[in-house]
Amino acid sequence: MELHTQLKSLATKVDKLKDQITNEESTKHAFVLPFINILGYDAFNPMEVVPEFTADIGMKKGEKVDYAIYQNGEPILIVECKHWTSSLDVHNSAQLFRYFHVTKTRFALLTNGITYKFYTDLEDANKMDEKPFFQFDITDLKESTIKEIEKFHKSNFDISKIIDNASTLKYTRELKGVIENEMTTPSIDLVKLLACKVYSGRMTASVVEEFTEILKRAYSQLISEKVSNRLSTALSKEEAVQNEEVHEEVEKPSKIETTEEEIEGYNIVLALLRKEVAKDRIVYRDTQSYFGILLDNNNRKPICRLHLNGGIKYISTFHDDRKEEKVKMESIDDIFNFEEQLLMTVKNYDLNE
Repeated sequence: MELHTQLKSLATKVDKLKDQITNEESTKHAFVLPFINILGYDAFNPMEVVPEFTADIGMKKGEKVDYAIYQNGEPILIVECKHWTSSLDVHNSAQLFRYFHVTKTRFALLTNGITYKFYTDLEDANKMDEKPFFQFDITDLKESTIKEIEKFHKSNFDISKIIDNASTLKYTRELKGVIENEMTTPSIDLVKLLACKVYSGRMTASVVEEFTEILKRAYSQLISEKVSNRLSTALSKEEAVQNEEVHEEVEKPSKIETTEEEIEGYNIVLALLRKEVAKDRIVYRDTQSYFGILLDNNNRKPICRLHLNGGIKYISTFHDDRKEEKVKMESIDDIFNFEEQLLMTVKNYDLNE
């Protein structure tokens, strides 16, 4: 999940700095190169990332594309960058079209540091498609998008697997666009197709017009009902989880005794986190089973749990998928070894809020 954290961090940086980025060069250095680094390629290694990549194209000599990413001595991705305010239209992709044809790469990326558009040659071999097969906005990342970005990481890059999935991505995205348009402005063909399933009369112009409005309302109501059902389900699950946690955490006071060693453990965690987190955000709750340390006094934000009252001491840490990992300790001084993990846990909670 390190890629997830790095992309979220870059998205925060882009949102914070974009108004101060005044030209294309600044966009490259502030936004695009960090993204290339996140993909595992060393932007300062000319064997991996070649800036101002040049190839002669027919009568045109010395034309350049901003970057070419290399693997095993061959270009695998050419990148054209624009200023973050630029629209990524056909005009801005013309250079990529020309370069794609004369290089051995199967992938091209057009980006303004916020929107990223990936192209390949699904329609005609060695000719870049006019439409991207994959695109995203760095400031509006979804889990499914991050999984696709992972495929371009240096450690995962496999041309055949990406190509095999490219057509599915492309046509899924285009169909979503078609469906969205049909929901807002239903075509006559779709209105007739659906209306004839519930209406047996003659499809006159007035009937089509009437069913067009009915279909719009039906779409709207269906979406509202789906959202409402999802929310109800989510709230029910959340309530069940909270009730379970309350049942787990709330113990009879007479059975709980907070020891000096537990307080010392809390103070160590507090000292490690004070570099990044305000003291009043870090609280502890002692239970019969363990000594819990929470962020913002929230059961849903456990920083760690200390198990110090048995014969063997343990610390439980939490990863960004909220999975608990229990590790044996020789003494509470071993808590110092978990500084990086504890800080990362807190950062993940703050990033996901």
